Amino acid sequence: MDQEKVTEFLGRFVTDLAATDAAGSVVIGHRLGLYRALAQGPATPERFAERTGCHQRYLTEWLRGQAAGGYVGYDPVTGEFSLSDEQAFCLADPNGPNVPAAFLISLGMLRAEPRITEAFRTGAGVGWHEHHEDVAVGCDAFFRPGYVAALIPSWIPALEGVDAKLTTGARVADLGCGLGSTSVLLAQAYPHTTVVGSDYHAGSIELARKRAAEAGVADRVTFEVTTAQTFTGENYDLVTMFDCLHDMGDPLGAARRVRQALAPDGTWLLVEPYAADAVEDNLNPVGRLYYSASTFLCVPNGLSQPGGYALGAQAGESAVRQVITDAGFTRFRRAAQTPFNLVYEVRP
Repeated sequence: MDQEKVTEFLGRFVTDLAATDAAGSVVIGHRLGLYRALAQGPATPERFAERTGCHQRYLTEWLRGQAAGGYVGYDPVTGEFSLSDEQAFCLADPNGPNVPAAFLISLGMLRAEPRITEAFRTGAGVGWHEHHEDVAVGCDAFFRPGYVAALIPSWIPALEGVDAKLTTGARVADLGCGLGSTSVLLAQAYPHTTVVGSDYHAGSIELARKRAAEAGVADRVTFEVTTAQTFTGENYDLVTMFDCLHDMGDPLGAARRVRQALAPDGTWLLVEPYAADAVEDNLNPVGRLYYSASTFLCVPNGLSQPGGYALGAQAGESAVRQVITDAGFTRFRRAAQTPFNLVYEVRP
């Protein structure tokens, strides 16, 4: 045994364990608005307690831990803690990367560990709707900034003729819409277009309706509780799916239903997690993140539904292409990509 390699591995372990334990502190900072408060300016724990109304002793430990992890800055001369502009953008701005929301997802899904452990033994599924509400809320909060940054500015323009149709006025079906952020974004960007969002989770659809009303687009965005295999309507100019096909027990059935519902010259915008076809090419930090989430969320959900699929978050382009081809589509191409997503254009 190589002692240096043991030491190297233990160093990795300490880093991972520290990050795991710190997840709770990040979520506390998110729930209590501590990052937003610190973004207002540097503060000692005492002044920070006055600013936030929280207990100074708890805040002291929280601030020191955040500084140890590089999430917060510390000045030993003044004893003040602070956020740089970059840290504030990532931690305190809901329209930034919204890093705390990702930790909210993690803590939410880890609550299901006993059930997932038992599912390893039995092969049973665990649906998304069976997880703690933090999972759905966290997913919307974390993924929304990415959609804001890319959906209208780059993904829609990457599709042949779609921007022009939406501008003139088109019919859109947004499948697996969750809390409706993508449905609302499309309606806001294209005032002459109508959107029907759908999701099998009634709780998410309830929140989606509220958010559409708050955004002032409820007259053009409607929602229904239904699956991707049974959503209503025909002759859609655009069907969208954002990070959800791989979660389905029957993605082939969903793809066939999409083909039926599309207009002859319609387009399916399919967004999936970034993944390579070869396992070894996914053995990196992003792949680790997605495989871990897939173990707790995506694969269990697929196994909880009829259809016989459990693609998982790292299915890769070839597996997705096979589903699309089996459904009868004749055109499939990668239209765009980001470090976290692959964006496909699918045509009949």
